[in-house]
Amino acid sequence: MNTSNIKKYAPKARADFINAVTKRLNHLGIYADKDQLRVSESRIDGSLMQIDGVTLDVKLSESRQKLVKQAEKQGFNQFVEHTAYTWFNRFCAIRYMELHDYLEHGLRVLSHPDKNNSFEIIDHAQDIAEGLGLSRVDIVELKLAGNKDGQLYRELLIGQCHQLHKAMPFLFEALDDETELLLPDNLTRTDSILRSLVDDIPEEDWQNIEIIGWLYQFYISEKKDLVIGKVVKSEDIPAATQLFT
Repeated sequence: MNTSNIKKYAPKARADFINAVTKRLNHLGIYADKDQLRVSESRIDGSLMQIDGVTLDVKLSESRQKLVKQAEKQGFNQFVEHTAYTWFNRFCAIRYMELHDYLEHGLRVLSHPDKNNSFEIIDHAQDIAEGLGLSRVDIVELKLAGNKDGQLYRELLIGQCHQLHKAMPFLFEALDDETELLLPDNLTRTDSILRSLVDDIPEEDWQNIEIIGWLYQFYISEKKDLVIGKVVKSEDIPAATQLFT
């Protein structure tokens, strides 16, 4: 296995995932001004909620408050760091499993075997919807719309994460409503963070299970360089001490 591809990809992926999660929090009116958490006021009007000029479903209000509490408890930057790595880890696990035919439906979730910049799971969305705990009627409606592939893919991906947690709770961390809100945007675009994961690491490199460890080691490599030789905060201990062997 050639680790040079992973070494080049993983540190950039860390920055990209952190940026993507930060944007999702900002979209919900949750910010960090230096070391201070800033939460925008929400205005509720019937079934809608206005935050910084953005209109959201009022049903998201409770989940948003849970995100605020987590950011208050952990600190904004630490919360973002943890959430970014959690999504990165999920995507890496799914990528490994789809290339080893470990997924029950036998389809690729992050890629397509025959089409570039595409997703095999979308082609068969209606056939696997119920197996992922989704409404087949809703999935068919999204697919037939023709212009809602982003929303369709988001539903399928979240369904896949839930299904994997049920099958392997010891390995695949559970998703809750608020975590779903921080799933990065625009995953079906050609410049999405998923494209780098698929395109920058050749499929042959995924044949070795050790790739998961190497991905983690290089993911934290830049943070490790920042904390080595300094007084280490508790949240930075893994970056300063862990090494993949």
